[in-house]
Amino acid sequence: MDQPRRIFILELSLCFAAGILINIYDFFIYRVPLSSVASMFIGCSIAGFFIGLDSALAQEQKIILKTPQEEAISPLPKRLFPITRRFTFVAITASIFVSLVLILVFTQDIDWLTQTAQDEESIRAAQLSVTSEVLFIMAVLMVLIVNLIFAYSRNLKLLFNNQTRVLEQVSQGDLSTKVPVATQDEFGIIAGHTNHMIDGLRHRFELVNSLKLAEEVQQNLLPSHSPDLNGFDISGSSIYCDQTGGDYYDYFQLPDEKLGIAVADACGHGVGAAMLMVSVRAFLTSAVKNYQNPAQLLFEVNRYIARDCEKSGRFTTMFFLEIAPRTKELRWVRAGHEPAMVFQAQSKTFTHLDGPGLVLGVDENYVFACQTASPCQAGDIILIGTDGINETRNKEEKLFGHQRLKKIILAHAQDSAQTLRDAIVSAVATFRGDLAQEDDITLVVIKAV
Repeated sequence: MDQPRRIFILELSLCFAAGILINIYDFFIYRVPLSSVASMFIGCSIAGFFIGLDSALAQEQKIILKTPQEEAISPLPKRLFPITRRFTFVAITASIFVSLVLILVFTQDIDWLTQTAQDEESIRAAQLSVTSEVLFIMAVLMVLIVNLIFAYSRNLKLLFNNQTRVLEQVSQGDLSTKVPVATQDEFGIIAGHTNHMIDGLRHRFELVNSLKLAEEVQQNLLPSHSPDLNGFDISGSSIYCDQTGGDYYDYFQLPDEKLGIAVADACGHGVGAAMLMVSVRAFLTSAVKNYQNPAQLLFEVNRYIARDCEKSGRFTTMFFLEIAPRTKELRWVRAGHEPAMVFQAQSKTFTHLDGPGLVLGVDENYVFACQTASPCQAGDIILIGTDGINETRNKEEKLFGHQRLKKIILAHAQDSAQTLRDAIVSAVATFRGDLAQEDDITLVVIKAV
């Protein structure tokens, strides 16, 4: 990008040097007066100025046309030479040259008029001659300036076309092309920042694609269908507020035909929570192979999580429920998770599967205790969910809460587990309205039939 400037300096220096050499030769060989020497020097300087600018603009045009064909895109210009400064430089320099030429012309012509103008006819002829000379000089200077204007306008048009062409491609989703940084003016700065924008969009699209892949992977980790457990109708669902989330639920086949149901919630949401939840799932899947009871299972899982999260301070809540289909007895452990809600069909009352329990990932030596409940009766409903349900807010900053949840369960007590699950999800979405979902929502509905 420095080539046009170097060419301008070279052309100007050559003409400047040529003027000096010619003046020295004329002065010493032909004894030309100093006034004529000054005229020759100024003329060579003007010629060098316009020739240098024309050559620099021609070289700049070559660079503008050549740069898009090169694979490497130049970085931001290290030195800025604004267009306004360039215009100011040309305008001031041209004005100085025009003034010098006019001063020399008028000085020489006035001297000539005083020597030749003897009568009215000769004065008129002299005036015509001076006017023609001034008009000729002004016409030559005007042609040179107009030529520069056209050359510079052509370069600006090329730069503008390069910029708009790439921006049109970006608007259509094509991020394969960048704007060539061919000048050190505002167009070069705009081109450089446009390229940074394109790089940012590429990175963002890559991140979005990665998040979509992570979402697909995480969704594949969730159960693809409800378990077939004699005497129970079970249905679960997870809805993330981002592409990925920290909620998780799963079903496990346990010894003696028992079924284990795990619902977990990692602190936060998004990619970080999703990564933690994937680890939790891996630990849970590994530990369940040596399953004895819910307390022993969560003790093993907690040891692994605590070691991994010791420095990060992250934690996970979990509710693990064991169902014995023969006796319909329940055993569970609540590791800092919300208690499961139980609807007793005969009395139409609500209770909770409560109990002590520390969140996973804080104390690796914490010992959990199993809680038990009497056998389920036909029509009883157990709801295990995350706090994303009850803590959903509406425009009035009101919480969805447990009371609304109980009303939905009462209204759909005779329906299937899936119908009740869908009704809860729909009611939460309606309550939230147009507001964005702030937290992940996970629930598992278990109905004794």
